[in-house]
Amino acid sequence: MKYTDNMQEESKSKFDFVFGKNNYILMIVGVVVMIIGYLCLLGGGSDNPNEFNDAIFSARRMVVAPLLIIAGLVIEIFSIMIKPKNK
Repeated sequence: MKYTDNMQEESKSKFDFVFGKNNYILMIVGVVVMIIGYLCLLGGGSDNPNEFNDAIFSARRMVVAPLLIIAGLVIEIFSIMIKPKNK
């Protein structure tokens, strides 16, 4: 009987994840926030290379996008460092 109990414990331990469910949810949220930050950086170019477009210096690209990217990185670090709750 001990042999089968041991096997059941080993099979359960093989499927244990390193992080908990909340950690993975926070990781996904962090990635989504970073993607939104990178999407905020898009655009602002000019069709004609001889013309200058001031849109590259908009507040969205200079302030909002870097803050979103940094916030996403902070969320990622937090999601890795937080201890998962024991069952």
